[in-house]
Amino acid sequence: MTLRFHFIGMAVTDMAASLAFYRALGLDIPAEADAQPHVEVQLPDGPLLVWDSAEVIRSFDPDWDGVTGGNGPALAFAFADPAEVDKVYGELVAAGYESCNAPWDAFWGQRYAVVRDADGNGVNLLAPLPDATPQS
Repeated sequence: MTLRFHFIGMAVTDMAASLAFYRALGLDIPAEADAQPHVEVQLPDGPLLVWDSAEVIRSFDPDWDGVTGGNGPALAFAFADPAEVDKVYGELVAAGYESCNAPWDAFWGQRYAVVRDADGNGVNLLAPLPDATPQS
């Protein structure tokens, strides 16, 4: 048996609002996806990112009790340099998304920031600091 990580799935309360956040982050998601109950996007060099509406989740799990913002997956997106973290963070906050942690230089050697998506999930933005030695 060969095991391969395939996707990260998220339940969303408002598909269009959720996809708008991830478009603002930089993912290429077609506009017509806003009206779909299930959306999949191939991440660059990674697995699929999948969004499902509450109706889709309840179609196979009738007892599902709904999206509880902030209790979903922890997602992290890496950038090439610290300036990109600051730029993307600023754009997302200016677009109305909630800041969880403004950019800072983390002791483990990364420029780091956290913004909440439309469902309240923390989305981590990171880049290596120049000449940083990561902490173990």
